[in-house]
Amino acid sequence: MAEDCNHHCSGCSVEGCGDRTSEEDQGMKLHEGTEIGKIIAVASGKGGVGKSLSTSLLACELQRRGYKVGILDGDITGPSIPRSFGVHKPPKVDETGGLVPAETKTGIKVVSTNMLTNDEATPFLWRGPVLNGILTQFYSDVSWGKLDYLVIDMPPGTGDIPMTVFQSFPLDGVVVATAPQVLVNMIVEKAIRMAEHMNVPVIGLVENMSYYECPDCGARHEIFGKSEVEAIAKSHDIAAWTRIPMDPAISSLIDEGKAEDVEGDWLKPIADKIETL
Repeated sequence: MAEDCNHHCSGCSVEGCGDRTSEEDQGMKLHEGTEIGKIIAVASGKGGVGKSLSTSLLACELQRRGYKVGILDGDITGPSIPRSFGVHKPPKVDETGGLVPAETKTGIKVVSTNMLTNDEATPFLWRGPVLNGILTQFYSDVSWGKLDYLVIDMPPGTGDIPMTVFQSFPLDGVVVATAPQVLVNMIVEKAIRMAEHMNVPVIGLVENMSYYECPDCGARHEIFGKSEVEAIAKSHDIAAWTRIPMDPAISSLIDEGKAEDVEGDWLKPIADKIETL
């Protein structure tokens, strides 16, 4: 075993490792009939910085480009993806025994714990092992069909459940969501370094709540402080980065379950980079 082994065998280039295991050996075999091209995780060092918004808009941008896209809502205890897309019906089970994802109005496939309960406000009072088990089942026991991209909305932080994603999922890259505050910028460094430590490339940074643009004069006001996203990206040699403004129209559409109606090309640089993987 290599000294810096992250147990992510599917993405490892070390030949002749005696501890190498296949995806199937790790219990992560895809369900019958499922084919997934690339898997992109959207992570953040802390909650409340717009990670789920970034996930939603990224999935929409990829879908508009003609790709088949799925979203795995990995934020098990704080799921918000279904509401963002107006998805409320529980998933069904197909003839193979696999869970069938819900589909949004443009065809994005979604799986989330919020689809497993009649009341979206029901808390999931589960400990780590159960949460990890559900997370991996959302990958291996779901009939995703053929996807070009599976986007994973990760739980915030650098703890046990994010570690499960990094170690067990064959990730092709990570997009890190952040906000302009100095404290958040310190924490986003932790998320970036975690990905680097796990040998998963950080392919882009998204700074949410980056600025407010006056609808009357068009002037931009950096309400939460000067943006540092470009500097952080350059310090870690991350080529793709973008800024999403504070806009009541975005919040309103997300709250109404109309993520696909949000107009804006903010995620274009990230999607461009993903297409080159």
